[in-house]
Amino acid sequence: MSCNKIVTITRQYGSGGHDIGKALASKLEIPFYDKELISLAAKESGVCPEVFERVDEKATNSLLYSMSLGLYNYGNGFSNMGDLPLNDKLYILQHKIIKELADKGTFVVVGRCADYVLRNLPNLVKVYIYADLDVRVKRSIEKQKIDPARAKQAVIKADKNRANYYSFYSGKKWGLVENYDLCINSTNLTIEQAVDIIINYIDTINKK
Repeated sequence: MSCNKIVTITRQYGSGGHDIGKALASKLEIPFYDKELISLAAKESGVCPEVFERVDEKATNSLLYSMSLGLYNYGNGFSNMGDLPLNDKLYILQHKIIKELADKGTFVVVGRCADYVLRNLPNLVKVYIYADLDVRVKRSIEKQKIDPARAKQAVIKADKNRANYYSFYSGKKWGLVENYDLCINSTNLTIEQAVDIIINYIDTINKK
C-alpha cells in the first residue's frame, strides 16, 4: 500500500499511540520512528543511548538561554552543543534527524514535537490519540507493569511531562484539537480500527 504522507502521532500516555503508529507504518509499508530516534541521535552524537533514554521527551529550562547565546540554530543544524543539558542536546538532534528523514521520504513518527518540527510540509498528517483515563490506567498496568496503587498518578504525571515538553519546545499547547488534522479516541477501538480510521482519512484528503 503506497502512502504519500508523513504521519505524526501525538499521544496521551496509555492511549495506545505507539502501537497504533507502528501498526499504521506496517500497513502502509513505510518506516516507523519512536525510540528509534534515540538510537539515531546517540549514533550521531556518540552519547550512550541509555543516557538519552532517561531524558527523552523531557524539557529543561535552559534552551532559551542557549538560543540567546547563538548556540542553537534550527535552519543550519547546530554547533557548540557541549554546554547544553542532555535534554536540549537530544531535542536538537532529534529535530535535525526528523527533518532529514522528511527530505528522504514518508514515514510515521511518534512524539518528539514532530508535528511542530514538520509543520510547514504540505504532505503532513498530524494525528492525536487520546483515551479515557481509566482505560489508560488499565493499559499502563497491563503493558508497562506499573504498580496499580500508583498507576493513575503515573499516567497523569506522564501526560504532564509530555505537555510541558511540547509547550517548551514548540510554544504551543499540547492536546489542543486545532493543532492536529485528526483526533482519535481510542477508548473503544482496537489498534486495527484506529489504523483504518487514519488510512481512510488519508485516502479521503488524497481525493481532494
